Amino acid sequence: METDLQAYLDYLRYERQMSVHTLDGYRRDLEKLLEHCRRQKLKAWEEVTQPHLRQLVSQLHSKGLSGRSLARLLSAVRSFYRYLLSQERCIHDPVNGLAAPKGLRKLPKVLDADRAMQLLDTEVPNEFLARRDHAMLELFYSSGLRLSELVELDMDKLDLVEGLVQVQGKGNKARIVPVGRQAREAITRWLALRLMTAPQDAAVFVSHTGKRLTPRAVQLRVRAFATRVLGQHVHPHMLRHSFASHLLESSHDLRAIQELLGHADITTTQIYTHLDFQQLSKIYDQAHPRAKRKQSSE
Repeated sequence: METDLQAYLDYLRYERQMSVHTLDGYRRDLEKLLEHCRRQKLKAWEEVTQPHLRQLVSQLHSKGLSGRSLARLLSAVRSFYRYLLSQERCIHDPVNGLAAPKGLRKLPKVLDADRAMQLLDTEVPNEFLARRDHAMLELFYSSGLRLSELVELDMDKLDLVEGLVQVQGKGNKARIVPVGRQAREAITRWLALRLMTAPQDAAVFVSHTGKRLTPRAVQLRVRAFATRVLGQHVHPHMLRHSFASHLLESSHDLRAIQELLGHADITTTQIYTHLDFQQLSKIYDQAHPRAKRKQSSE
């Protein structure tokens, strides 16, 4: 069983070119299944049945694993069995028809529009780190990029004249998104300083030594910038969430936002409708006469 599992992980790494982070998640989830099979004294993947999987899900759920984590585990197992079927290592799929327990879906944290403007409109000294970090924040918020997309962005994918950027999203899917005027201005000011490093590759955002920034380095710089300006922690995905939420508030065009974010399924984008509804509810509570009357009587 271990041999089949390792062959699958090698397939994901070398043929599917899955990222190291995603691959580690698959490995952890499938090792939970493997350990469960050992406890059940199962000798082959063919012996795993749906009751075995239900028992595993129940045990992990009772230990506090969230519905989202369990859904991810079942997705990994489902993909694994599809691989086994394609390799004729198994003739049935025990995951078929099995769903994870539903858990509460956490809404993403966002900055409100005023806080976002406060963050980005701060005075920026004409220094290497300050200009670079400000340009990164502007691009995150202007174009809704993922952390990995910004880190992997090369100079030839950035068109400041047309105000467009081409990024490589999940599943190696390319998309082109607009870059706003203020983001273009911030990036232009940064690029003038970037040349001072004699960059070692084509990365848009580099360190003092000219090397491409790592995801962790970007996270730390975003947090440091926001802590200094706002006094709160901000991470790159919060800026992506803020981009989507603020755009939805203004446009109410969910399909367009799906395209801009690079979501394969619109149900992923629909979480921002919940954020929009929260904002509408807040406005209602503040403005509706009956809502005010109820609050004043409490």
